Formats: sequence, structure tokens, C-alpha cells
Amino acid sequence: MSLGSIPEPPYSLVVCEKPAVALRIAQALGTSTFAKITGLGKEIGPAQRGKGGLQPSAFSAISQKGQTFVVCSALGHLYGLVDINGNRSVYPVFDVKWVPIPKKRSGGGPKTEAISERIIRSISSLSKRATCFIHACDYDQEGEVIGHNILEYACNNMYEKSLRAKFSTLTDQEIRNSFDNLLQPSKKLAEAGRSRHVIDFIYGVNLSRALTQAFKNSNNGKKYHNLSIGRVQGPALAFVVDKEISIRNHIPVPYWTINAEFEKNGHIIEAHYHRQKIEALSEATSIVDACSNQDGKVTKIKKQKIIHRAPFPFNLSELQKEAYRIFKFSPSYTLSIAEKLYINTLISYPRTSSQKLPSSIDYRKIISDLSKISFPASESNFNSISRSAEPPTTGPYSKLATDLLSNSKILSPNEGSKTDPAHPAIYPTGEKPRGRLNANDFKLLDLIIRRFFATFGQPAISLQTLVTIFVKNDHIFEADNKTLINKGWMHYYIPNISKRLPSGSQSYLQELRTGDTLKNIAVRMTDRFTQPPPRFNQSSLLEEMERQKIGTKATRSEIITILFKRNYISNTPSSTGLSYPRQDNGQGGGIVATDLGIEIVQSMRKYLSTIVSADLTRSMEELLEGIEFGNDRSDSVIKYAKAKLNEAIIPFKEKEIEIGNRITVALNITKNKQQMVLGACPVCGKGSLKIIKSRRTKKRFVGCSNYSSGVCKATAPLPQKGSIRTTGEICSSCRWPVLENSNFRPAKYRWKFCINLKCPSKKE
Repeated sequence: MSLGSIPEPPYSLVVCEKPAVALRIAQALGTSTFAKITGLGKEIGPAQRGKGGLQPSAFSAISQKGQTFVVCSALGHLYGLVDINGNRSVYPVFDVKWVPIPKKRSGGGPKTEAISERIIRSISSLSKRATCFIHACDYDQEGEVIGHNILEYACNNMYEKSLRAKFSTLTDQEIRNSFDNLLQPSKKLAEAGRSRHVIDFIYGVNLSRALTQAFKNSNNGKKYHNLSIGRVQGPALAFVVDKEISIRNHIPVPYWTINAEFEKNGHIIEAHYHRQKIEALSEATSIVDACSNQDGKVTKIKKQKIIHRAPFPFNLSELQKEAYRIFKFSPSYTLSIAEKLYINTLISYPRTSSQKLPSSIDYRKIISDLSKISFPASESNFNSISRSAEPPTTGPYSKLATDLLSNSKILSPNEGSKTDPAHPAIYPTGEKPRGRLNANDFKLLDLIIRRFFATFGQPAISLQTLVTIFVKNDHIFEADNKTLINKGWMHYYIPNISKRLPSGSQSYLQELRTGDTLKNIAVRMTDRFTQPPPRFNQSSLLEEMERQKIGTKATRSEIITILFKRNYISNTPSSTGLSYPRQDNGQGGGIVATDLGIEIVQSMRKYLSTIVSADLTRSMEELLEGIEFGNDRSDSVIKYAKAKLNEAIIPFKEKEIEIGNRITVALNITKNKQQMVLGACPVCGKGSLKIIKSRRTKKRFVGCSNYSSGVCKATAPLPQKGSIRTTGEICSSCRWPVLENSNFRPAKYRWKFCINLKCPSKKE
């Protein structure tokens, strides 16, 4: 990359959201010349130069048509909302304004200018000689707000005079096409996004101050704890709390199941009694006694072909759920990888709710280009979801692409009903990986590519066989089997359903005939208990938030992460602590609401009932959507939101001490529990990892709860200074817990770490 100075006017100033995107746009537009602009530090001011930290970056690009562009970049949001009063102990507050965000200091000293202010100064200087302004931030609400604020505040009210670039991939061709077909700025989108920020801010700041002040006042100002709740956080937390309360209140009721084994021509046929639950022991015993050693007779055979249509293309929520199911990636981690793949031009824009692929793209070309992709040999063991024996080294998609192109004269994807006005479903671009990607990046890219292939595949077909067996004429047993007889699209993509479509020993059911006699091998009964509802995991909680229409596709995963950080929820091992056995094949783990989280919701419900109601949040989402589509006005929606909040906050203030006392008790209980259990033991799978202090050395370390008994010797060292707390995160590489260490210093001195010394991620 060459270096250059700020070009002479006329030039178009292009505002981007991220530095990497600015670089890609400049590279695509600069078909004649392209250079990184130097000397921007001169525009910052002499007092701030040479202080270290991140410098503003911009690029000059001249197209073959002779057009000159200056491409500059933000770092996400450069402007944020603040309370005009500035007193953090006062609430309710409703007067807010947009100001530069002091993200962090570049140089360390208290007088050093914030990075955001450096960038704003640089953009403002570049804007003074610009003759045209182009908004090229992400085409969604957040991106529109970022660009709007920069163009309005840093560029002297240039938003309405700007032009809008809209693209869904960062390939050269799509970037150039978007700049050849610039749009008018999306004022309603910006208005809806800015309104969302205002409403979320006033709800978040007021409710968080209410909780924090209640806790502080109950302790006479001697203790402080950062408590927060918000318009979306509240209902999301309530989902987990309600589930936890129903689990705790569940009373197990015993019941019995009866299974039998029959034999025909050397084949064992497993069957179950037609009533899945026998509620009385005496009745179950009577059935077993009556059927033991009694041959069965096949009275009915039902065979049915089931058509499994190809899956839809990924939108963000489906990608997050599938990545959690297969790789146990948290939703926020999946989004961060997807954004990295997007910036590297490997996939389309990931923050989309659409299940439709754009008809304008060349499906055949993309599939053909994917067939030529080769992964680095160092990443050849990234655990592809394919069951093919072909290793994902050179050309892992060559055969799949050839099969798809040769078997499909017309490529028509199977699409869902969900749409997104800004972006299509997520799809691979066919570009070859160029930047540095790690094993998890390749895992997610592989998942997206194979799902893309599968959407063009033929339906898969399975055969379901249900056999009815009579014993002593009045006892009915059933044996069933599903066998995949035509893989269709499953040739490209292995979904969860395939685990329920085996072709093995039970396929002998298809050979049975009505009237066949089956030799009775055994009849057994098993005592069981009714189970409480399963806990949410990060995927199912994300799905519930989407179903209840709270939050947005871009913010839901972030909300879940915040709930973990606040210690309102935590991951729990598969052992449930219940006084009766759980029959769920070890899947009892999930997200558990802490005592602190439960108390927050209960206090809110008692004094601010509407705030944790999904109904209010859902109605707010509908109003914000109405602003975007021109059906509602921003000022009236914000006024309504303020009125609802003010109405709810008054009774809360009257009970501050009472609420604070309850939160204090719950906080102490939560801290004590979290110090004890860190998560499930990934070695034995039965115990829990706990912090243990050595009797001999007095040093702390992590050990399995089965350590003292000698059953499991799983251990890990810990820092001996500072406090240790759980993060609710599980390492995606080794499945050990991720902890946070703090020396009671500012947040930048806190660090997260996987406690497993042998974690593969520590070798990268």
C-alpha cells in the first residue's frame, strides 16, 4: 500500500463504519490509484500529537473514470447519549443529548484526547474541502445512525445532502456497483435508529440507577455494586427466572414405562408398550407378569414415506442457533466470527433476518468458485460438519459443487418467508480466504457454505415403519423405525434430523409381515419421574427472544452476554441437584438464573411490573418499526416511552430501602454459590469444577468435585492474587470454563482466561 497526502478538491468524502471496511472500499474504488493518507495527525492539534494510541486513518482512491474519493472510518459509534444533568445518583432523568463517546484514552494520561475525538477532528477536517458526501456505513439501523451522526455533527449537517451506498458483500464488483448507483439517505431508518437509542438509554439509565441507588442506600452508602436492567434485559431475564422457578417448584411424580424385546430369524426387535406412561406400580407389574414369556403377533404394519425439503438459507438467528448446536459457539461469538468473515469478503452481510437469496447473484458462478477454494493445511483439522471422509484441505467443496451443478439444470433455492428490507439471507461470496482465519473461523465458514449448497438440493426422503404387536390379544406393543432412503440435500449438509434417521439393525422391521409370530425375549419395566421443563441454553433463549419479538437480530446476543456479566444468569452443569434421577441423557445443563437475577425480576415485578413485561417491549418494537416505515412519528413514540417509564418509577423510589435489602441478600448468596461451582467437569462429565484450597500449600486451584474421592483428577491452576469470578462462558476450543481475574483495579486490568493449560487456543 502506498502512502499519500490529502488530495486536492474536488473529492467525495466516504464515511465508513470500520477501518477494515474503509480499506476494502478504497481498494475497490481505487482502480487507477489507491493510497493511505498520511499527516492526519496534523489536524488533531499539537497538544495531542505524539501521545500514542490509535491514529485516525483514511485512504485516497481515484477510479478509472477520474473520480476522487477520500474514504474515512469511524470505530463503530463515535457519538452516544448522555444525561444532561450529569448526576449519576439522580433519577428519573429524561433530558439527553448526543456527544462524542470517550471510549478510552489514547496515551493514558487524564488530559489525553479520547480516540473518538481524534477521529471526529480528522473527519471534520477532511469534510471542509469535500464536494460530495457518501454514507457507506452498514445498511441497517445501527449503521444508519453511525453515519447520520458523523455527517450531522462532524461534517456540519451534511446528512440530508449526502448519498447512500448500499451493498451486502464487500466484493469489488458489488462495491463498485453500489457507488455507480448511489441512493438517497434513508431518513426514516436513521430516525428509527436514533429513537431506539433514546428509548433504550432513558430506560437503561433510569432503571439501572434505581437498582444501584436502592442497593447503595440500604447499605448507607458503604457498598456499591454495578446493577443494570433495561427495556430488553428485563423481559429476557424474566424468561430465565420464570423457567428456574418452575423447575424449583416442580414436584416429581413417579410413573413406569414398559419395553419388550422380540426375536425373528435372529433379529432383535425392540418395542414399547403403547401407553407411554403407566401411573400405578400395580398395573405396570400386572402387565409385565401377563406378557412375560408370551410370544407376540404382528397385527398391523404401516409404512410411510416422509419428504424432508431442503433447509432455508441462514439468517443471523438461525446461524447463531445452528452454530451453538454443532459447535457450542455462543450467539455473540458466532456474530463476531460472521462479521470477520464479512469484512474478509467471504460471506454477505450477517445482520439480516431474511431467508431469501438475491435473484441477482450468479448462483452457478458462486458454486463454481467455491469448488476452487483450498483451506490452509494448518486448518485441515477444524472438524467440518460433513460426514464425508474427504479432509477439508485442498478443494473440500470440489466434488459437492460438481454434483450440484451437474444434477441441477436450474438452480432454485428453497427459501423461507422471512424477509429483510436491507439485506438478503447470508450466503458465501465464492471469494478465496485471504486474511488470517483461525480454526473456528473456518468452521463457521464451512457451515455457511454447506448450508448454501443444501438450499439448492433435492428433497430428502425417509421411510417410517410402524409395527403393531399384540401379546395375549389384549396387550399392545409398538416398534418403529425411520430410515433415510434418499439423502437428497443431506448429501451437502448434515442437520440434526439425520441423527433420528439411522439405517441399522432396526431396519429389519421393513421385512416383517402381518401375521408373523415374534418370540418374546424379555419384558421389562422402568421406574421414572416426571421432569421439570428443560432450562434455556443460549440458543433457545435467543429463539425465545425472537419468538416474543423483543430486541433486534443485532442486539439479542449482546443482551444475553450482558446478563452473564451482571451475574444475573450463569451456566449450570448437567447435574441438576435434584433429589431424583433425571432421564434426559445428561442434557439437564443450561442457563440458570442466579439468586440475584431472581430477586431483580421479583423486585421489578412487584414495583415496576410493566418493565419486565414482554408486552411493553414488544409494543415498543412495533412503534419503532412504525417510525422506520413512516407510520409513526419519533417524537410521539419517545414521549409515550417516557410517560410509561415515569409512571412506573415513582412507586419504586418509595421502597428503595426494602428493595436494596433484598438485593443485598441475593447478591451475597449468588457470590457464595459462584465461588463454589464454576461449571461442569469436561473430563468426567459427572462432577462440577470448584475452587479448592490446598491443605498443604494453601494455594487455590480448580478441581473436580470428584477429586477428593479419586474418581476424577481434573485440575487447573489459578492466579493467586485478585478475585476470581465466573463469566458464564465456556471455551469453544476445549469446553473448560472461562473465568475473569480482577485485582480491584479499573476494568482494563481485568482479564478473561480459559483455565485449561492444554487448551488448543493457547497454542495459536
